[in-house]
Amino acid sequence: MRIVLVGADGFIGRHIAFHLRAAGHEVLAVARRVSALQAMGFATLQADLTSAEAQDAAFWRPLLQGAALIWCAGLLTGREAAFRAVHERAPRAALQALAGRAVLISSVGVEARTPFARWRRTTEAVFVGQAILRPGLVLADTSYGGSSALRAFAALPWVMPVVGDGRQPFNPIHAEDLAAAALAALALPPALHEVGGPEVLRQDELAALLRRWLGLPPAPVLRLPLPLARGLGRLGDALCLGPLSCTTVEQLAAGVLSRPSAALPPAWPVGTFAMRRPAGTQDLWAARLYLVKPLVRLVLAGMWLASAWLGLTARPGDFPEVAAPLWLARAGGIADLCLGLALLRNLWPKRLAQAQLALVGAYTIGLTLLAPGLWADPFGGLLKNLPVLALILVHLILAEER
Repeated sequence: MRIVLVGADGFIGRHIAFHLRAAGHEVLAVARRVSALQAMGFATLQADLTSAEAQDAAFWRPLLQGAALIWCAGLLTGREAAFRAVHERAPRAALQALAGRAVLISSVGVEARTPFARWRRTTEAVFVGQAILRPGLVLADTSYGGSSALRAFAALPWVMPVVGDGRQPFNPIHAEDLAAAALAALALPPALHEVGGPEVLRQDELAALLRRWLGLPPAPVLRLPLPLARGLGRLGDALCLGPLSCTTVEQLAAGVLSRPSAALPPAWPVGTFAMRRPAGTQDLWAARLYLVKPLVRLVLAGMWLASAWLGLTARPGDFPEVAAPLWLARAGGIADLCLGLALLRNLWPKRLAQAQLALVGAYTIGLTLLAPGLWADPFGGLLKNLPVLALILVHLILAEER
């Protein structure tokens, strides 16, 4: 078949793309960012679903001629206009142009009272008359979002935290099995299917399984009371901490249990697929760095905000070793303040890391010219800029999550 895969650059989308190609199908990978998919050898189309163009059936008609459609695109957070575009207007336009079959990758828990769940229900209403898959917790050899958070919590030293009592049920499915289900659904009568694995584990059992896979010794379970966990989730949302969010906390507090459809291919039990390959050192690095990543960003934010305060409150004579006009300190303070605030909100991660490298580099070169003796300062002086540059490089590397 020729299959148009929308949302192909996501965690699930990439697994479906690889599965379809391995099965011999022609895949057109549609995504907002396509450079990685192009490098992986896929035919691609760059498309912003929030644009007016993508919400017009004329945009989709030539793409979908003689093709099937698999829709993976979706938002976890965003403005109402963006949710409406991605979850309603763009898919409606695509279905208006479609003459063949379609599959929507939705999710269990669409009855929840969150913007994500509400707009998932809207997308399902758009896809009535086509196949709809509701997967539960999706795991894979790689990880993203909630699965990365689970690995990170399991990889903590000394304790293994769980939300609530840790007895919430999960029946994870591997992303490859979900991809096989999506392909099979194209050949089945239109229906709504839940997709999950045959093995049910409690949250604490799943964490212990992931910890064993990472090659770590057992650790005591740290049960976080729900009020405390929700407070941490709100703090995480406010500071854009990624692993800690209200969505993650609520999912772990409720569990993710799906009822696998008998019409779809059987899936591997989580206890089998989790142990079918050994974890590498890079898996342990990724698990532990997932929690370090927001810490690095907050440390850098604190540094820039402190530097901004010093620059904006400086008085003549505060820095006798640097013969520079006061306006230069003020200008630097404003630049530092902008960087610190942007880091707190985690805006434009890659560009922000590049801007930090440029500014620290400029400070280093400028101060070397103005006061080269700072390199011999017994308290570090300019020498401290070298580890700061290294930390910013780490921040830049960790900016890429998928």
